[in-house]
Amino acid sequence: MLLANDGMSQYKSKVWVADNGDGTYTNPIIHADYSDPDVVRVGSDYYLVASSFENIPGLPILHSKDLVNWKILTNALIKQPPFDVFATPQHGKGVWAPAIRYHKGEFMIYYPDPDFGIYVIKAKNPAGPWSDPIMVEAGKGLIDPCPFWDDNGKAYLVHGYAGSRAGIKSIIVLKTMSDDGTKVLDDGKLVFDGHDLDPTLEGPKMYKRNGYYYIFAPAGGVATGWQLALRSKNIYGPYERKVVLDQGKSTVNGPHQGAWISTPAGEDWFIHFQEKTMYGRITHLQPMKWVNDWPVIGIDPDGDGKGEPVLTYKKPKVTGVFPIETPQESDEFNDLSIGKQWQWNANPKATWSFMNPSKGVMRLFSDKIDADKNLWWSPNVLLQKFPAPVFTATTKLVFKPNERIENEKVGLTVMGYSYANIALKSKKDGVYLVHTIGKDADNLKPEKENTITKIDASQAIYLRLKVADGGLCTFSYSTDGTIFKEVGQAFQAETGRWVGAKMGLFITRETTINDSGYADFDWFRVEK
Repeated sequence: MLLANDGMSQYKSKVWVADNGDGTYTNPIIHADYSDPDVVRVGSDYYLVASSFENIPGLPILHSKDLVNWKILTNALIKQPPFDVFATPQHGKGVWAPAIRYHKGEFMIYYPDPDFGIYVIKAKNPAGPWSDPIMVEAGKGLIDPCPFWDDNGKAYLVHGYAGSRAGIKSIIVLKTMSDDGTKVLDDGKLVFDGHDLDPTLEGPKMYKRNGYYYIFAPAGGVATGWQLALRSKNIYGPYERKVVLDQGKSTVNGPHQGAWISTPAGEDWFIHFQEKTMYGRITHLQPMKWVNDWPVIGIDPDGDGKGEPVLTYKKPKVTGVFPIETPQESDEFNDLSIGKQWQWNANPKATWSFMNPSKGVMRLFSDKIDADKNLWWSPNVLLQKFPAPVFTATTKLVFKPNERIENEKVGLTVMGYSYANIALKSKKDGVYLVHTIGKDADNLKPEKENTITKIDASQAIYLRLKVADGGLCTFSYSTDGTIFKEVGQAFQAETGRWVGAKMGLFITRETTINDSGYADFDWFRVEK
């Protein structure tokens, strides 16, 4: 098999590293919003996929050799269908919890769009190229699909329902599929009902071991729930139920929804998320063992078969020595493409962004923002996840506004249900530094903008975001890259729709003519 390799050098975060360098790791293994993770092992390589909702490119695929050190390999979904719908922000819609599998020499990702149905995309190499999405089953409220091929080659699909669209939730159904996994063949059978004991049952993943069919599924709510294991000798049940992981005496709330992984060394592990408000759904790794054909996840100090999360633990056994590596955050903008950590608020236009490696810059062109909208509803916002509890992000740019129009605006922003940014704005008499707060932005509340000072736009300017523990954000600027001046009041970062807060870059205008102003970004650096 062709191993994933995109030629990137290893990136090591300056703000969050899980590998302790002494044979142990500390959770979370990724302190960033990789929601609803699923993982597959092929040979000695591990591939993780996560929800991406409305952000594009979507379906990030991360690669690891040891389950602790990860890098972003690619984004499998380049453009999200239906294309006309996702040309504008659809917060909280789009790609919900996916599943990744490897079957007959091919990688497959099944993902649900709760408003349209369940899709599959395929690739021979996890680094891509990936196929266009194929509709496996159309319908509203179909969520959290996971394929399963039995020993006889027969294909199945297990999934849940979103109450917001289907009018029912907390159940798991099993359907047969065509052998190639591209089409559902029946209406399905109910295999487990969580209404009595397991409200908000969702996210099923199906496996087989020792003659048992297993469905791993979270219940009880994202921030407060637990992890179930269901087992049966018959694929359609009846299934026995057992809680195999909850918070216990740990500080890790709602530990659930993830993937069981077996290693070549014979160890078992479980990757899941933890809801951490403005930081999103961060990724944890738990040891796992089997007792009487039931999984026990984490540590089990009282021996009752129900585990609780670990914070520090020995790393998985692997053959070879692999470097410490983390998902990419900083970007020098020296390549032909932007870093794989960046995502737009919607399907992007080709004219929004161009790389200029000869100058080592990324050029963003302004695009019109709707007069009755705010930045939350603007598609041309380039974002990435918060990478740690405490960090600083700084960017260097030169702004070249279009002289024939006013109110082009370029800046560094924090986005959530409310947002804040520091920006440069063109006016009749020059360019000004402004600080903006958009409270309750999802409800179209108008933003409040304060002018700070006039700026010499012929020179580069440095914009900085500093995030303190708890998501308290302060903005500052510099004209020399050394002395920074804070602007405005501290801003409390907020979650978005099913996601944590994000940070990133934007350039907008209020009018449309036959040309655009632009900004050249030299770099974007994430540090302590």
